[in-house]
Amino acid sequence: MAGGTEQNGMFSRRCVWVNGPLIIGAGPSGLAVGACLKEQCVPFVVVDRADCLASLWQNRTYDRLKLHLPKQFCQLPKLPFPEDYPEYPTRKQFIQYIESYADHFGIKPQFNESVESAKYDEAARAWRVTTVSTKGSVRSEVDYICQWIVVATGENAEPVIPEFAGLGDFGGDVIHGREYKSGKDYSGKKVLVVGCGNTGMEVSLDLCNHNAKPSMVSRSPVHVLPREIFGRSTFDWAMMMMKWLPIWLVDKILLALTWFILGDLEKYGIKKPSIGPMELKIKDDGKTPVLDIGALEKIRSGGIKVVPGIKKFSKTMVELVNGQELEIDSVILATGYRSNVLSWLQETEFFSKSGYPKTPFPNGWKGKNGLYTVGFTQRGLLGASADAMKVAQDIAELWKKELKQKKPNV
Repeated sequence: MAGGTEQNGMFSRRCVWVNGPLIIGAGPSGLAVGACLKEQCVPFVVVDRADCLASLWQNRTYDRLKLHLPKQFCQLPKLPFPEDYPEYPTRKQFIQYIESYADHFGIKPQFNESVESAKYDEAARAWRVTTVSTKGSVRSEVDYICQWIVVATGENAEPVIPEFAGLGDFGGDVIHGREYKSGKDYSGKKVLVVGCGNTGMEVSLDLCNHNAKPSMVSRSPVHVLPREIFGRSTFDWAMMMMKWLPIWLVDKILLALTWFILGDLEKYGIKKPSIGPMELKIKDDGKTPVLDIGALEKIRSGGIKVVPGIKKFSKTMVELVNGQELEIDSVILATGYRSNVLSWLQETEFFSKSGYPKTPFPNGWKGKNGLYTVGFTQRGLLGASADAMKVAQDIAELWKKELKQKKPNV
């Protein structure tokens, strides 16, 4: 990596040539690519807008969070979780694993560099990626010039914040789920949790355990599955069955077992989608099934109240689509995240308007002109790891081929 610097008052700009790929994002996806490239002896640079590794996990997750899947489905390539870790590692353990992973492979990202634009220059046959950082009153820009870029910013780059009528008039606290840490600050309060996915369910459970009074909005149908069936991970069962059975049959078996274990959830206000859980999961816009870790017990006992969609807010109340009015103190938007790729990547063919590759899994990891992606499979850490290995192998072959061509004949 080499570059020059230009300074002008409160502004500085550098141009840096990257001898290898530029990896955008220092979360699990970016680190996985870096580790696989290290094994192939390919140099690279990692940039991230945050000031730490895996900033989503470090700064935007709640205290009680654990991995929802067993650790063997969440470990990154080339380095498994420590043997003494539990089957479902905690948030703190996962962060420790990520940090030790980066140390093990000697990955040192350039932090506090937010990508402003990335554009392929046809004439130069190279990418120009401009990052911006601000320290005090000094704004710095870096233009990275490289042959390959790996977009590893993932599916959870920006929070989804829906618009609701009257929400601006509401007098209580309103936060997105990324700001939620613990229910201890909500003891005795009436809290509206908007969203009934894994985050909405777990936040509602945490609130209930801290003596709050949560009402959880269930606007859209969602599959709720037990985390384990007969002492084994439900996801593990599903992956095993899909090796031998068609997906529609796997879904029928899962739903039958779920009904046997959890009973009929529609009587509690949780509607089931018409498409099975695994088929829905693999769709481009599919939803991840909720893996229950105790919220359903609280719903059955009345500790968590399930309510329909929102019509409008007022200063102290929320009116629901069924005409019911609830008095509430706080609102937590467990409404998820989205990709932000389209806000900075100047490329119109590879990504759809939703910020996901147009080519479906397992072939959505490679675009044109040296563009690669990791972490957009909607298959969690397992999908990101699979893509990282493919991306690293492909880049390594190209890099070694170019190196061979540049080597002078003796």
